Amino acid sequence: MSWNGWLQIAAYFIVLTALSMPLGRFMARIFAGERNVLSSVLGPVERGLYRLAGVDAAREQHWTAYTLAMLLFNAAGFVLLYALLRVQHMLPLNPAGMAAVPPDLAFNTAVSFVTNTNWQNYGGESTLSYLTQMVGLTVQNFVSAATGIALALALVRGFARQSAQTVGNFWVDLVRATLYVLLPLSIVVALFLVWQGVPQNLGPYVDATTLEGAHQTLSQGPAASQIAIKQIGTNGGGFWNANSAVPYENPTPLSNFIEVLMILLIPAALTHTFGRMVGDPRQGWALYAAMAIVFLAGVAITYWAEGAGNPQLAALGLDPANMEGKEIRFGIANSSLWAVATTAASNGSVNAMHDSFTPLGGLVPLVMMQLGEIIYGGVGSGLYGMLLFVVVAMFVAGLMVGRTPEYLGKKIEAKEVKMAMIAILVLPLTMLGFMAVSSVAAFGLSSMQDAGPHGFSELMYLYTSSVGNNGSAFAGFTGNTPWYNTTGGLSMLIGRYFVIIPAMAIAGAVAAKKTVPPSPGTFPTHGPLFVGLLIGVILIVGGLTYFPALSLGPIAEHFAMQAGTLY
Repeated sequence: MSWNGWLQIAAYFIVLTALSMPLGRFMARIFAGERNVLSSVLGPVERGLYRLAGVDAAREQHWTAYTLAMLLFNAAGFVLLYALLRVQHMLPLNPAGMAAVPPDLAFNTAVSFVTNTNWQNYGGESTLSYLTQMVGLTVQNFVSAATGIALALALVRGFARQSAQTVGNFWVDLVRATLYVLLPLSIVVALFLVWQGVPQNLGPYVDATTLEGAHQTLSQGPAASQIAIKQIGTNGGGFWNANSAVPYENPTPLSNFIEVLMILLIPAALTHTFGRMVGDPRQGWALYAAMAIVFLAGVAITYWAEGAGNPQLAALGLDPANMEGKEIRFGIANSSLWAVATTAASNGSVNAMHDSFTPLGGLVPLVMMQLGEIIYGGVGSGLYGMLLFVVVAMFVAGLMVGRTPEYLGKKIEAKEVKMAMIAILVLPLTMLGFMAVSSVAAFGLSSMQDAGPHGFSELMYLYTSSVGNNGSAFAGFTGNTPWYNTTGGLSMLIGRYFVIIPAMAIAGAVAAKKTVPPSPGTFPTHGPLFVGLLIGVILIVGGLTYFPALSLGPIAEHFAMQAGTLY
């Protein structure tokens, strides 16, 4: 650890906070249908898209119609992407002659990108054609992210409105999120990445001879455009197998800073959008504060753990700091920051190999995902996930004072609490259930690279990442098997839609309620007490659920390392 590293982390957080405010206000204007700086250019395009698709932008939808439209749209995306993966060998823009993707891997990949997970059981440069990368993966990077934003907006409208039967129009929210937010940001970031040295071409792979005389094939392709949206949309799928550790994908410290900044920018900004839409910016700041406190604590623990490193090296008189699996040009501070940011969001891109982190350094990314990926979470999904925990926190607050809980003037009753708990508990049920089977079956154990608690952590990470729609991995685990492709795909579907549907049910329920004016007994939800209660509920639910499994994995490995046993 060094003061330089801490200053870099502090600078990142300051820039993130500063940029999130104007972007949050901008998005609030966009989704309220107000004129903005892009209206004169993109307004005619937006209206043209509605005419082309036969959408009445003024007609809003009941929560069931909104949810059904989203499900049908995502189902169509899955079918088209699966078909493209299966027949890519017959299509153009395939200069490396990539073969058709096998059925189980195509299923896993299609589910992965439609659910905004971007888990990859393949190497992009050795498996996918340029056409598949552009028409299949990059398109889903946009629309899966826009879907998350749209669903968050629907839930926010539920709290902002009273006696309403509608929560917005899915098609309008989808178009505006893509056209006014994701696309302009992606163009700017893609051009920046090209300037930094990231390829953006359709040329064939290049053969080169190294200084040692060895032969090397350098993959090319339309990388900058996909990398931009993979970070902005918290998608995370790498154009190359080693992801943002590859110099082509992340060539400089400056590109590293911008890419990791993009991971959290929209999720952070959506808290301010929330505050504006409910008419009280302090409510957005309260959610931002809860996210920021947990995030900074995670970064601090990871940086400390990686800086402290392995005591066995210190006993040999060597620097114990853990540089294994990290790029020299990024160092421990930027590797730790990225690891926590990518797992706090449902991003999944990496600039270092998490499998090589110390036990406690690897514990933090696991915990960030197991908390529900709400710190700051994915684009949209982080906000609606956090609001589910708000419902539970207000229920707890109501129990403590003996009155019906309220949030933003809406009574939180049995239906809302039940829906929130279904959405929260379905994640550990799926995750721990598949882990239990895989940890005793031969077809599950065969994919583990390492023995003991580290191997168990590899398995835990796979299902945690899949259910949490994250996409990162402990690199030593072999996930490209029929069992893990299938169960991993099912985990992604459950982790995405079994959270969305209860959240939308809450949106419809609270939208239909009248707003109750505050009284002397109303619990304020914009101050430090609320922030502390919310953080406490998040940590208690996560701790009670996952601590036994974590004790068998990274915690046990940490104590083993201290005793001199390595895996």
